[in-house]
Amino acid sequence: MAGERAVGLVRELHRAAGGHLPPFRTEELRQALEEMRALYERNQADVSEAKSGRTDLIFLIRFRHCCLLRNQRCILAYLYDRLLRIRALRWEYGSVLPNTIQFHMSAEEVEWFNRYKKSLATYMRSVGGEEGLDLTQDIKPPKSLYIEVRCLRDYGEFEIDDGTTVLLKKNSQHFLPRWKCEQLIRQGVLEHILS
Repeated sequence: MAGERAVGLVRELHRAAGGHLPPFRTEELRQALEEMRALYERNQADVSEAKSGRTDLIFLIRFRHCCLLRNQRCILAYLYDRLLRIRALRWEYGSVLPNTIQFHMSAEEVEWFNRYKKSLATYMRSVGGEEGLDLTQDIKPPKSLYIEVRCLRDYGEFEIDDGTTVLLKKNSQHFLPRWKCEQLIRQGVLEHILS
């Protein structure tokens, strides 16, 4: 049936729970675009026949046109939803995405992510004075300025704003400023210890 491939792309995104990014379906997208091209070519041929007097083709032309519009909406919804999910991943993981997520992205999506990342970094440097303002910190309002964290893997030396250096070794616990730790918590280096 016309439009099933494009609808299948949207269904797959709908099934992906909680903002999870499923693999980019290049082949299914190509098939949906090929179907649209075939529908368009058939419509073009029938339109020239309808102009010569075959009015019985008008309903078929309208049906194919509706199928084209539906496929277009489904494909655009698929691509736009993926971009929204990738944008949310920038806020969740920071400027470096894990390889498992990058593996599910197309080359164009990786390029878009890199441009978005640079645009966001430029904006954050432009506001907040000399150092800029890191908007990715404190996504949820903090209850305290310092938190207790446990190091999940060897990281090396970590410098705090006052110049103090802390050695982050696996299973070591530290009491550090929240805003310095949030990025490492998201990357899986540190774990917030809840008391």
